[in-house]
Amino acid sequence: MLREPVPSAVSFDGATLSWHHAGACLEVSLHRAPLNEIGTESLRELEILARYLRGGAGGARAMIVSSSRPGFCAGADLRELYAGLVSRGRSRLGRWLPPGVARRLLRARIGGFIDRIHRVFDTLDRAPLPTIAAVHGVCFGGGFELALTMDRIVADRTARFCFPELRLGLVPGFGGIPRLERDVGNAVVRELLLTGRSLGARRAHEVGLASELVGRGEALAAARRAAEQLIRFEPRTVAAAKAFAKPVPAERLRRERALFCELVTRPGVLRALEAFVEDTSVRPYLPRAVGGA
Repeated sequence: MLREPVPSAVSFDGATLSWHHAGACLEVSLHRAPLNEIGTESLRELEILARYLRGGAGGARAMIVSSSRPGFCAGADLRELYAGLVSRGRSRLGRWLPPGVARRLLRARIGGFIDRIHRVFDTLDRAPLPTIAAVHGVCFGGGFELALTMDRIVADRTARFCFPELRLGLVPGFGGIPRLERDVGNAVVRELLLTGRSLGARRAHEVGLASELVGRGEALAAARRAAEQLIRFEPRTVAAAKAFAKPVPAERLRRERALFCELVTRPGVLRALEAFVEDTSVRPYLPRAVGGA
């Protein structure tokens, strides 16, 4: 259970994200270098945000999530995940644990992290106020899954959306498959999931993933204009309409979570993560050997 206190002020400035109120809109900015990777520290601050939302969000009537980094979010912190996988193969005395014991410990640890992520993302998904993601640049993996919890995605022309998890021997684990199915249908899910290709902003708009397509650097301004329109409506009516039009696919989310936790303990995942960690290229998170759409 989250023990951190909810900020009493209407602003928050953490190590990975910050927020402030701009009139009736709560503006959340992701700012962890290099590209807002979601690790334990990011999760802790997202949990604080989730608790703030459950407590009424300071009276906000809309929320925008954006990024001050060169992209929206590159996904989960894979270096941290790799370090956890390696450390869980050893006992506290430094001896290697039997494979079966190590896998059980690993599943418990990863499962706990995934459960926490799902609680946060479900809170964002169910928030009674309308929510908007202002996306530019990379929106991959867990970052894509974060954007999918929002009611609307405003994408500038540099935005690219991708599920690269199969390259690591995994599937998305933060709720991406059920939420993307809900928005665009399973054919687009299969296109992204099984090819590892990215969708550019124009294609994302064509398939209905992005509700608005704007020029480079204009996503946040466009999201603010949309929020100004949304806050004119009566809040209880907005909350009721949103709950009706955007049901949370709870059973599909549970099944995705279980599949991720099963796959993450396979030896091939460790090898793939090791290759990622040792990659010295400027952008190791980008898909390889496959073109974007």
